[in-house]
Amino acid sequence: MAEALLHRQRAHRPPVPRPPSDRPGTLVGGLLRTTRPKQWVKNILVVAAPAAAGRLFSLHALSQLALVFVLFTACAAAVYLINDARDADADRAHPTKRHRPIAAGQVPVPVAYGVAGALAVLAPAAAASLTTPAVAGLLIAYLGMQLAYCVSLKHVLVVDLVVVTTGFLMRAMAGGLALGIPLSRWFLITTGFGALFMVSAKRYSEAVQLAGTEGATRVLLTEYTTGYLRFVWQLAAGVAVLGYCLWALEEGGVPHTSVLPWRQLSVVAFILAVLRYAVFADRGTAGEPEEVVLGDRALALIGLAWLAMYGLAVANW
Repeated sequence: MAEALLHRQRAHRPPVPRPPSDRPGTLVGGLLRTTRPKQWVKNILVVAAPAAAGRLFSLHALSQLALVFVLFTACAAAVYLINDARDADADRAHPTKRHRPIAAGQVPVPVAYGVAGALAVLAPAAAASLTTPAVAGLLIAYLGMQLAYCVSLKHVLVVDLVVVTTGFLMRAMAGGLALGIPLSRWFLITTGFGALFMVSAKRYSEAVQLAGTEGATRVLLTEYTTGYLRFVWQLAAGVAVLGYCLWALEEGGVPHTSVLPWRQLSVVAFILAVLRYAVFADRGTAGEPEEVVLGDRALALIGLAWLAMYGLAVANW
């Protein structure tokens, strides 16, 4: 009778799922997951300079920007693949990162390096032939800087913040270079320090959440103090607001002919967006910028209001 009961229990026991690496067709899926599709939204920054110059809505501009978006995504994917391949051993000891495809064995390390190398070569080559040499040079510089970050720069105080911020700035510059648009000093200042604001706010949030715990995911976070990171994101927010205000108040000798001074009015929405984002930074909950913006309805509405006024200013309506 005991044997029959044991047999029944075994019959009703749910099947043990196979590990991800045993499932058919998961190599491509694992490679795709490693390229962080959620992070691709950052590459939308390539439209920033053309949008600011009012040269966004033309077939040539849209096709070039779509191409630059794809090429930047390919370069970023190469960096993610190399980063995860290098950190595979360390990720296997981490409670969350051990599920990453390379650490879990779903994607072999040599395959990751091979795909990354192909993307790193093909993307700049395609940019050189299909866009402009400036875009190709920018992609090569981005790859070199990010690979140096993966190898050593992510362990250097302050430099790690600068490298990540520069990556955002390069994305914003790429669209302008593809269309031959001059990049104004105010555009570069506002974009650069706005990116530093979000990057340092993210680091501050990580430091706050890891305070008093063992095993920080970023060793460098143990060397930063929360007070220093707070100083950085507050300073960056102030410079970004100042740069935007100077752009909005500078008419360039040409008075506006629109119904309302949209450039000046957009300052209000821009400052409100910075203040709203700072709420999450101060709480230590400012994780990925795209998740903060899309996850907070008030911030998303403020962003839409700013985008509308900015567009009206550029269009001079």
